[in-house]
This record gives sequence, structure tokens and C-alpha cells, in this order.
Amino acid sequence: QVQLVESGGGLVQPGGSLRLSCAASGIFFSINVMDWYRRAPGKERELVARITKGGSTNYADSVKGRFTISRDNAKNTLYLQMNSLKSEDTAVYYCHVEGTFDSAARRFFSSWGQGTQVTVSS
Repeated sequence: QVQLVESGGGLVQPGGSLRLSCAASGIFFSINVMDWYRRAPGKERELVARITKGGSTNYADSVKGRFTISRDNAKNTLYLQMNSLKSEDTAVYYCHVEGTFDSAARRFFSSWGQGTQVTVSS
């Protein structure tokens, strides 16, 4: 019922910037929580940033001050602005959304994007 399409990944030099996007489509009533995860080679998946429908945000300590998560509720789209990128940020980034199918919030969903590669290297 809900599909996520990610874009914006690529190769960038240390200190550079990238902006990731995640667009949600399908038949649903509302999206509540949207967040970004990443998996670096040989490491466990990590929560990078989270944003609620009301705009409250949380960040991993490793990205605070460098990354900014935002959402456009009218477009059902999630963004991650990544500045001052480091080699340690190299990973596959995944968007994730949680929401409801109806106005009574009795039927909810959780959906994952396919992932987009971010490589930081000189």
C-alpha cells in the first residue's frame, strides 16, 4: 500500500554536502514518523535522524551539527541535508516511515525504502 522512493546519494569528497530525498506514495491517511537509518560496511544498522509529523527531531551524536532532517507533509517527502561529510559517513542510507491507513488510526503501517549509497572519499 505504501511505497518509498529514495534519491540523492552519490560520491562526494570529505567536507562536501549531499541532500537525500524520500518520497512516499500509495493509499494511506497519514504519515506520523519519518526517519533515516544507515548501514556502514561491517557495522549494524544505525538510526541517523528522526522527525515526527509535528516537527520534533532527534539525531545520532555522530551527526549532530552536520545533518538536518526535514519533511514536507504536503508532498509526503522526507529529506536529509548532510554537510561537512566525513569518511565515516560512508554507508547505505535507508528511509523509513510509519503511519495510518484510516482516520481512526486503527490500521497502521511501517515501510522501508530500497536504500541509497553515500560514499565520502577523496
